[in-house]
Amino acid sequence: FRFKDSLAQDLQSADLVISHAGAGSCLETLEKGKPLIVVINDKLMDNHQLELAKQLHRDGYVLYCNCSTLVETLQSMDLSALKHFPPGQPEKFASFLDKVFGLQ
Repeated sequence: FRFKDSLAQDLQSADLVISHAGAGSCLETLEKGKPLIVVINDKLMDNHQLELAKQLHRDGYVLYCNCSTLVETLQSMDLSALKHFPPGQPEKFASFLDKVFGLQ
């Protein structure tokens, strides 16, 4: 997709998502419980996408590759090995901030 206001409907109907490794794309997909392959852009400077992809892969949530290894990744993938991403708990973060700022 070049641009869409929301991918929610597309994510809901997807069996597999192949995406860049942007934090928003990764988290939105994982929160929907969809298997995810992230494709790293090797040309980015200070490649934070690679760092995120590696960590999510180490934790067992995603597969990752680059453009040249995507076909190989698709052929050899075992999506059943991926862990379910735990739901967020924003109320814990809000409570922490309240304590830090003396609001509790």
